[in-house]
Amino acid sequence: MMFKELMLMLISSLILFICVLVGVAFLTLMERKVLGYIHMRKGPNKVSFLGLLQPFSDAVKLFSKEQTYPLMSNLMLYMVAPVMNLFMSLLLWSMMPFVSVNLSFNLSILFFLCVSSLGVYSIMLAGWSSNSNYAMLGSMRSVAQTISYEVSMVLILLSFLVLIWSYSVEDFIKYQENIWFMFLMMPLSVMWLVSSLAETNRSPFDFAEGESELVSGFNVEYSSGDFAMIFLAEYSSILFMSMLCSVMFLGASLENFIFFLKVVIMSFIWIWIRGTLPRYRYDKLMYLAWKSYLPVSLNMLMFYLSLSVNSSFVLVNKIFS
Repeated sequence: MMFKELMLMLISSLILFICVLVGVAFLTLMERKVLGYIHMRKGPNKVSFLGLLQPFSDAVKLFSKEQTYPLMSNLMLYMVAPVMNLFMSLLLWSMMPFVSVNLSFNLSILFFLCVSSLGVYSIMLAGWSSNSNYAMLGSMRSVAQTISYEVSMVLILLSFLVLIWSYSVEDFIKYQENIWFMFLMMPLSVMWLVSSLAETNRSPFDFAEGESELVSGFNVEYSSGDFAMIFLAEYSSILFMSMLCSVMFLGASLENFIFFLKVVIMSFIWIWIRGTLPRYRYDKLMYLAWKSYLPVSLNMLMFYLSLSVNSSFVLVNKIFS
């Protein structure tokens, strides 16, 4: 029986990862279409009907290109970094709540924090192992940015957690049957969205490729399949953060089609922001992370903690009176 359950779990996870990768393919198509219309031009529309097969032709092109290796690179780490990046990004999806359970464990939020923190190392390794000044500068900026935002991000998340007193993603769904957390915690929801943009290195916080001297950031020396893996990891993270936003403060119900619609809308917001907002200055980003978000999220945490503890006392008094 144990073997059958293990096989079922592995097959379910494999199907999930394949669906995520297909979702990533169509997310890139949606991005190119939306950015095209924002620029008042057509997006991809030649490959099959409305350009629907464009992502797959891009994938074939990328994986069939010649692989180049910088002469002075640390080859082993250079090759491992993109694989590790994609693996970490896909591993995050295993905490996604399934209707049929799968791996929806009780400490899924802690798992998310641990794995997303480990993702920083793959970026750092990719930049350092290339032995290129441009890649190293790009990776240093990415790592500094991600670490800066993770501090306030955890505190924002804790404010949500003290309202449900659980580390399970599924409990977010149970507690939002009557009212979404977006209405109860509007400022924190917006702060979480901005922190998620910075976490995924997206515009207006895409500083890894922010200057002309950085070219493309930490992935500048990568080509062919390795570049494709870094690309897939980034878009997989965007989809995952969209899913997490939907679950955390948009009251997602897994049995409902609207859950997937919410994920698409959140992904669209990522693309819309990229097409609308100019890039921030790097010192302003650090100012925002350390001097604005950190104190505000700490104060909000104190507020929601006192609110939650107070309501618990009231409940206990009612039970015993």
